Amino acid sequence: MKRLAYTALAIELIAVALFAATYDSLDFRIYMLGGEAFSDGASLYLDRHSGLWFTNAPFAALIFAPLSALPLTIARVTWQLASVAAFAHACAVTLELAGRRPSRPVLAATVAAGLALAPMWHSLFQGQINLFLLALVMFDMKRISQGRKAGIGIGIATAIKLTPGIFILLLLVTRRTKSTAIAAAAFAACTLAAWAAGPDASRVYWLHTFFDTSRVGAPYISNQSPYGAAIRILDGAENVDGWYTFVPPLIALGGLALAAALARRGDRLAAIAVTGTTGLLVSPISWAHHWVWIVPALAVLIRDGHRITAACAYLTFAVAPMWLTPHDGGPDEYGFHGPVTLVANAYLASAIAFLAYMYARTRREHPTSTLGEREHGQRQVPSNPDNGTVDRVSGDGIRHMTAGKFP
Repeated sequence: MKRLAYTALAIELIAVALFAATYDSLDFRIYMLGGEAFSDGASLYLDRHSGLWFTNAPFAALIFAPLSALPLTIARVTWQLASVAAFAHACAVTLELAGRRPSRPVLAATVAAGLALAPMWHSLFQGQINLFLLALVMFDMKRISQGRKAGIGIGIATAIKLTPGIFILLLLVTRRTKSTAIAAAAFAACTLAAWAAGPDASRVYWLHTFFDTSRVGAPYISNQSPYGAAIRILDGAENVDGWYTFVPPLIALGGLALAAALARRGDRLAAIAVTGTTGLLVSPISWAHHWVWIVPALAVLIRDGHRITAACAYLTFAVAPMWLTPHDGGPDEYGFHGPVTLVANAYLASAIAFLAYMYARTRREHPTSTLGEREHGQRQVPSNPDNGTVDRVSGDGIRHMTAGKFP
C-alpha cells in the first residue's frame, strides 16, 4: 500500500511537471498578463487579456507583477508544483484535524487521491490559485486548533480572492476577536498595498468591477452556485435578479450559525468544511475548480464512519457529471429537465446534502457528546487565546474532534 501511494503520487507529479512545461494554461496566462498590466493602471480591468477579463482582486495582480518578469514556462512549472505543495499542506492539516497523524505514506495517499478530484486537477489544468487559498486558510485553522492566534493566512487569501472572507466571519461568530482583527488587518494591508501600487486599477475594481458578474458568464455549467443554477433553470438572469438578493445573506447566516455550533462542540474540521461550503453557496460564481473544500468535507464523512456516502461524493467530484449534460449555451441547458437538471447541478446538490447532514447531526448530538476525548492521558491546552477557554488534547498530541476517526 505504501509503494502504491508513492508510485501514484510520483506519476501525478511527473504529469503535472510535464503538463506545465508544455501546456499554456489559460487562467495562469491571464494572471501573468494581469501582473504585467497592473502597472498600466485601469487597463487591468478595462482591457481583455487573451480574450478574457482579469476578475481577481488587485492584490492578486500585485502578486503576479514580479512573477510576470520570469519566462512563462519557468513561471508556470514553478507555480504548478508549488500548487501541489500547497495542496499537500492542506491535506496534512485536514488529517491532523480529523485525528489522524499524517505519516508520509498516509499523506502521499491522501494527496494522490485528492489530486484525482476534478476541482484539484481543474485548478492545475487552468493554472488557478485555489489550492493556495485552501492552504492559507488551513494554515490559520491549524493554528487555531493549537490554541494560537491566527488570521494572517485568511486575510491574505481574502485579499487575493474575496470568497475566503467568509472565514473572517467564522472567526467573528466564534468570538475569536483578536484573530478576527488580525485577519481584517492582513486583508486591509494587502488591499492598501495594491491600492498604493495601482490606484487606478484598484479604483475601477472596488467601484465598478466588484459588482459586475456579467464579465464571468454566470450561466455557464461550471458555475455550480445557487445563482448559476437559478439562471439556468429560470431561463436567464432577468428572471433571477431582484428576489435573489435576499438569498446569499440567508445562506450565510444559516451556514455560519451551523459552523459556529460545530466549533462550540470542538469539531473544527466540520466547522471548516461547513464554512467553505457555505462560501461556495453564497458566492454568485463558484466554478468547478473553486470546490476544493470537498477535501475537508470528505474527511468529515470518512471520520464519521459514512464511507459509502464519502465514496459516492468522491466519485461525484472526480467524474464531475455536470459536464455530461448540455452545457453549450443552447436551449437544452436552460429550464428544468428533471433528473438531468439534478446531474447538471451535481456539486450544488452535494453541497446542500452535506449541509443538511451536518445540521441533522448537530441536532441529534448533545453539545458535549462530540468531543471524542480519551478517558486517560489527556491534557488541557488553550483553545481560544482570545477568551481563555481550553480544549482537551490526548497524550499523543492529536486533538480528537469527534467520536469517529479515520480507519
